[in-house]
Amino acid sequence: MTRRHQQIAEELRQAIAEGTYPVGSALPSESELALTHGVSRGTLRQAFGTLQSEGLIGSRQGARRVVLATTPSQSFTELRSFAQWARAGGRAPGGLVLSSARGKATEAQAAQLQLAPDDEVLHVLRVRTLDGEPVLLERTVYAGWAADAVERLPDDCESVTQSLYEAAGLVMCHGEHHLDAVAAGTTDARELGVRRGSPLLRVRRTTTTADGRPVETSDDRYKPGSVVFTVRNSVQANPLVRTSPTA
Repeated sequence: MTRRHQQIAEELRQAIAEGTYPVGSALPSESELALTHGVSRGTLRQAFGTLQSEGLIGSRQGARRVVLATTPSQSFTELRSFAQWARAGGRAPGGLVLSSARGKATEAQAAQLQLAPDDEVLHVLRVRTLDGEPVLLERTVYAGWAADAVERLPDDCESVTQSLYEAAGLVMCHGEHHLDAVAAGTTDARELGVRRGSPLLRVRRTTTTADGRPVETSDDRYKPGSVVFTVRNSVQANPLVRTSPTA
């Protein structure tokens, strides 16, 4: 059963998406919303926490919460799969494998996956959807030792991360991400429904187990307007590092 704070979060999320509370506007006060929804402030603050974790709203002491975005964002302060992020935002995730083939690791792939040159890897091209619309094209290379488990998954697997855990006990715990922008190639344009040459947000990621063993490295390309990534930093901690394109 959906908890009350989750229902309130979904109602507010929907109102933000529909423009009832546009970006830059303040939400009603805690007391007003608590009265409207017939809940305690504690329950309401749980709903606020959910929306804040998605990057939709922000807060500062003594002021009302302000709408920061209309699209739920993925924060880099925690590692969550595409399906987990989508569900947290009230969206329906989907996926479909377009191609899958084994081959030998390139020098770069071997270094990223801590393999010997020419070790076997599994190449998977997968399109991801939100509410049935294609938003992401993944080019993932899995270490050979994980290939059997990945190949046993259905082509329309909704959550690869969760399914690998359930089927093989494989837990992905750490991730390194590199963001840049690229022009859509022929495959990108066809599968994402954009024009060739259109700008895409690219996230190159490498994911490892708890003991640091690399499972996969991937080139993920997002359709414009489909996702916002959030990095929160301070003078004490900064998870974002700038590098040159060749780094």
